[in-house]
Amino acid sequence: PTGNLSDCPNGSRWVLDVFSECAQDSRDIASIVLGLISILCFAAASFPQFYQACKTGIMDQALSIYFLLGWLGGDLLNLIGSFLADQLPLQVYTAVYYVLADLVMLSLYCYYKAKNQGRGFTALINAAFTFLSLGAVSTLSFLGRDAAAAPDPVTFKGRALLSASVDELGSKPFSRKEIIGFTIGSISSVLYLCSRVPQIYTNYKRKSTTGVSYSLFALVMLGNSLYGLSVLLKNPEPGQGEGDYVLHHLPWLVGSLGVLSLDVVISFQFLAYRGGRPSSHEERDALLGDQDDS
Repeated sequence: PTGNLSDCPNGSRWVLDVFSECAQDSRDIASIVLGLISILCFAAASFPQFYQACKTGIMDQALSIYFLLGWLGGDLLNLIGSFLADQLPLQVYTAVYYVLADLVMLSLYCYYKAKNQGRGFTALINAAFTFLSLGAVSTLSFLGRDAAAAPDPVTFKGRALLSASVDELGSKPFSRKEIIGFTIGSISSVLYLCSRVPQIYTNYKRKSTTGVSYSLFALVMLGNSLYGLSVLLKNPEPGQGEGDYVLHHLPWLVGSLGVLSLDVVISFQFLAYRGGRPSSHEERDALLGDQDDS
């Protein structure tokens, strides 16, 4: 449903109609535009790695499984936290896309892992992937049922996570559902941060970034930068101070800007190991894989 103009008398009509969000001035408009560009960056980030995986065939050695699992866990919790925190439908849908893209990335990893290490590893990979897929589908189904049962909003919802709605008496305190969403969002941010550490160690151990697409991290860095700016540019909700606004967004700001700092470390690794070749172990595995195919 479109937004209620009485709740946003000076806001942009098209923003209210399209996003059900009140944009009072150019600062709010800039926040929305940067947020949309960040979503496009995140959505496109996986495709360069898909291509790199098919090109090199050593995705299982180039990427850390803990990096992929941490990323998937962070996106799953982000989806649940976004739903519980009453984000806009567009943000929930993009969170669903992130989970699906992570599953595709993990399936490619499992495929090359099974291919490079022989058939004996295939059963374990298939079992783990099936378990994760069923968990993701169950989560999405659960959220979908709750969304269908939820009443339609009568006023616009702020784009900010956990922004407290305002009634005639003033600011409304956090609901139990919002507190749970805040907690899950905090755990999600921790998983995002922890996921980078295994990949940094894997690059250091291999002394090479062959098989890893830098475009993946470059787009994620750009997306996190734009997302952080979009959150900081957004005007607080009526009755909400600047300090409260930042506090409500703190887990997601830490997750985006903290991950950005770790991705800078990975960028320096790409520079340091530029032109580096895979280790002899990886070359041997690749040759054995070619012989098996022939």
